[in-house]
Amino acid sequence: MLDQTNTGVYPMIRAGGFNGMLVSFDEKLSEAGNRAAIAFSSAVAAENWDGVEDVSSSLVSVCIRFDPLYLPHDLLRSKLQKLLKSADWDQAGLPEGRRFWRIPTVFGTELAPQLGEAADAAGLSEAEAIASISETRVRVQTIGFAPGQPYLGELPEAWDIPRQSELTGQIPAGALAVAIRQMVLFSASTPTGWRHIGQTALKLFQPHSETPFALRAGDEAIFTPVSVDTLRAFQNDTLCNPLGGATFEVIQ
Repeated sequence: MLDQTNTGVYPMIRAGGFNGMLVSFDEKLSEAGNRAAIAFSSAVAAENWDGVEDVSSSLVSVCIRFDPLYLPHDLLRSKLQKLLKSADWDQAGLPEGRRFWRIPTVFGTELAPQLGEAADAAGLSEAEAIASISETRVRVQTIGFAPGQPYLGELPEAWDIPRQSELTGQIPAGALAVAIRQMVLFSASTPTGWRHIGQTALKLFQPHSETPFALRAGDEAIFTPVSVDTLRAFQNDTLCNPLGGATFEVIQ
């Protein structure tokens, strides 16, 4: 059933300002809601409707920006309703062209000083925490907060740990941080309430590239442990290798 107002039945279509439409698949992050948002976003983009200017997904929603002088609200809503009814989006296959990334990561040490604190909160030793994170293949659930910055998950239940009660003053670009069964890979240096458990050399935002964002929603990744010396070598070579030693393959 499709709810066009706001009664809590999903999927839900809502206006997002004068030139936006929001399609939501759940009220909070869920596997089904995230899968639906990524799949539906790709499907809307593939329709290539005249008047649609941008399509992007968040954790469980899709935002469509459009020109209402060219594409009236009612007409866009009708198109979205029809597309929603064409598939079971909670079970939809994820888009083609997604990539599986292997990202070299230093866990702990002075480069990622909150690993021990995060491990304690998860009820794990540091070695167990590293094994848990590095052996879990995670999905890029969305890109947000900063250019090219991915939110990844879900992690095992042990990682349902809260954010910090106070902000860390600064976390560097390439930092891997954890909370609430998710990880954020930071594209820029910023304060944060997430715990800094790993450090990578991947440049997530490359503004002069034809593809400025390294990762995309729907991509998958695993964070492979490396030594500090190995990571330093990747960091010193980012002009020639902005991926910081990361590699990817297209998911078949």
